[in-house]
Amino acid sequence: MARTVIPFGPQHPVLPEPIHLKLELEDEKVIGVMPVIGYVHRGIEKAAELNTFRQNINLMDRICGICSFIHSLTYCQGIESLIGVEVPARARFLRVFWSELSRAHSHLLWLGLLADAMGFESLFMQCWRAREMVLDISEMTAGHRIIQASCTIGGVRRDMDEEMVREVEKRLIALRQLVDSSIHGVFLHDPTIRQRTAGKGVLSKDQAEVLGAVGHVARASGVAVDMRQTGYAAYGELGFEPVVETGCDSHARVVVRTRELYQSIDLMRRSLTAMPDGRILIRVDGYPVGETVSRCEQPRGEVIYYLKGNGTNHLERLKIRTPTFANIPPLLAMMPGCELADAPVIALSIDPCISCTER
Repeated sequence: MARTVIPFGPQHPVLPEPIHLKLELEDEKVIGVMPVIGYVHRGIEKAAELNTFRQNINLMDRICGICSFIHSLTYCQGIESLIGVEVPARARFLRVFWSELSRAHSHLLWLGLLADAMGFESLFMQCWRAREMVLDISEMTAGHRIIQASCTIGGVRRDMDEEMVREVEKRLIALRQLVDSSIHGVFLHDPTIRQRTAGKGVLSKDQAEVLGAVGHVARASGVAVDMRQTGYAAYGELGFEPVVETGCDSHARVVVRTRELYQSIDLMRRSLTAMPDGRILIRVDGYPVGETVSRCEQPRGEVIYYLKGNGTNHLERLKIRTPTFANIPPLLAMMPGCELADAPVIALSIDPCISCTER
């Protein structure tokens, strides 16, 4: 049987990210996949060595617009570890709030893009209608719609008074109602979505563990891995438990994301309720010395920062491992055996972020 190799990406009407896969086909069936990376290279890790370690906070915010806050949080926690800084309790709870706000934003954006990839325009608009509510909360609490820029070394830059907390609470309740009425049930039960996702892109639990899958890709295959379980920021005080499904396919990954939307809304509300009074920022003197690894849970999975300081105003080394990089090998294991028409949805099911991965 004749075999054909076709390029999938980096420009494709379905894919919002410039991921490039070479698909080897027999007729309409994918039998092999080869990734091609390197289209988006901005030299951020080198720039981090040239900037001062404080200037890098703004640089980390811009690695990825969708999950910018958690990038800066991971970086700041690494610097705080090297200098020996303990962040005020109120700041830790505020960090949880903005982390979960970013997660809800990312999940809604991805769910909308997935619906659009399947031609489900009304569901796409409902997801982005909910996303708009998240962006309004971001603008109200941080002053920015996309990049919050509210995390800094020693705490956070912004606080919320009681009136703002009450208003955020009202908006989160309205957001949950919209997700409940127009989004969650459709993704779980609509026959068209099930036909396009159920049984597609299967990744067994053993494969997920061996290939190092992270985030919703791992949890949809029954692997209960989530860096929030380590209790960083204030997660250890909020009774966090990861969302796990065992379907091992694209539909299970959708279910994990929709369930995590509810979880993020609940975590935001709990963080505001349990948030103690006090300072949000402390003065930080000194310079980072030594080596450390900082790990947080991005919307797409675990992100790892390696930082090396030499006691000066500049880092000697910064290395970042993003979740999409970890999820590319599992993606290559999912695709062989699928139909060419299923390739876009399977690729989107890992929520690739090439901006983060290649930097």
